[in-house]
Amino acid sequence: MRLLLIFIVFLFFSCRGEKRYEDFNLTDYQRQVNNYFKDASVSPLKTKDLKNFKGLDFFEFDSSYVVYAKIQETPYSLPFKMKTTTDTPADFRKYGVLTFNLNDEQYTLTAYENLDYLDVEGYENYLFLPFLDQTNGYETYGGGRYIDIYQYDNDTIVIDFNRAYNPKCVYDENFSCPIVPRENMLNTRIESGVKNFSKS
Repeated sequence: MRLLLIFIVFLFFSCRGEKRYEDFNLTDYQRQVNNYFKDASVSPLKTKDLKNFKGLDFFEFDSSYVVYAKIQETPYSLPFKMKTTTDTPADFRKYGVLTFNLNDEQYTLTAYENLDYLDVEGYENYLFLPFLDQTNGYETYGGGRYIDIYQYDNDTIVIDFNRAYNPKCVYDENFSCPIVPRENMLNTRIESGVKNFSKS
């Protein structure tokens, strides 16, 4: 009887451990992202990948990757065609240069305005921040990642690298995704946000 009780207790905690494997240490935001990917009506995953999807792989949340950047706007920059992963370029404008400190080093990134979103409700303050870093091709997608940022009529913008995400073409090559400009290469490892996608 004692052995049976021990087995039941072991089985109970083993099942709990399996659940924690998927949800352990995830933030609310990361759970929301996983729920989005699990929703067949909006998920960028292919049908065959959605069937086996258990969750994206994230770096552990790290508050040091939430930084405050000073922005130098470029109001007279001209619209241009940003290259994408397909033959269809995307319309953007260079909005400004962000300067910030990360791990006691200063970096700059260029933020872009997506011209297709100018008149879309809810995107009035939205800016597109694509970037490359030294984890690309290893822990993260080789083509870089994106962050959505928002500008509210001041000279400071919050960049949360914990919310860095993959282009949709990582999950389905039929999506047309902007290619990260080389000027947005960070000469450091950004061990934050979503990792590369494994279909296994």
